[in-house]
Amino acid sequence: MAKLIYSSLASLDGYIADEDGTFDWAVPDEEVHAFINDLQRPIGTYLYGRRLYEVMIGWETDPTLADQSPVMRDFAELWQAADKIVYSRTLETVSTARTRIERDFDPETIRQLKTAAGHDLAVGGPDLASHALMAGLIDECHLFLAPVVVGGGTRFFPDHARVKLELLEERRFGNGMVHVRYRIRT
Repeated sequence: MAKLIYSSLASLDGYIADEDGTFDWAVPDEEVHAFINDLQRPIGTYLYGRRLYEVMIGWETDPTLADQSPVMRDFAELWQAADKIVYSRTLETVSTARTRIERDFDPETIRQLKTAAGHDLAVGGPDLASHALMAGLIDECHLFLAPVVVGGGTRFFPDHARVKLELLEERRFGNGMVHVRYRIRT
């Protein structure tokens, strides 16, 4: 069975965006981005909320992103090759290939998708990930902790979550960022 993985860059105090909604303080350097690319290779399907999808579409629609470096080109190719499911009640159409819209998040449908999938799945966006986490669907969490404290904003984990984690791996990068990989314990 495929794993469902929740991954994000975050501040040391657990925010994926600050109070202004920005996350420029967490932009990965080449070393971190190459590591992220390697983690993305087994992903066959991305599950997104509308807002994160709208951030990510540039990897297909803005060729200047991929032209910035070989690492960014690699990420663009990985992202474009994967299927995307966007959960939104307001989005009318999608502007990327291999993408479909679902109006409602149904945990049973995700369980079936995990069972049938030949590759792992990734969930992105804290609201959607919160639903998946509370439904017991997430198998692993990958956090890239940036060496910054932002004091507020959008949290990686929902405030009401109580989740037991087992540390599987950690890695420190030259820019001070740290990657931690956890398995969700039941």
